[in-house]
Amino acid sequence: MSVDHDLTTEDEPDRAAEVTAAALLGYATAAVVLVAWFLYGWLVQRQGLVASVGESAGAGFGLLLAVAVIGTFRRDRR
Repeated sequence: MSVDHDLTTEDEPDRAAEVTAAALLGYATAAVVLVAWFLYGWLVQRQGLVASVGESAGAGFGLLLAVAVIGTFRRDRR
């Protein structure tokens, strides 16, 4: 099988924008806060391992939802 034409940049799909340093810092901060929230609930409040995991997972999913909604509004403005 041979190709009759050269590929151009128009044939390539659009690549997603690179993640900025500020976004990486935000992700890392959110991860540290969620782990700290888990440890606080488990070790300080002594509410149990499963309850602490559930509470921190719920906070993480809420944070993901907020990021998705904000990203949607920012993308629609452009």
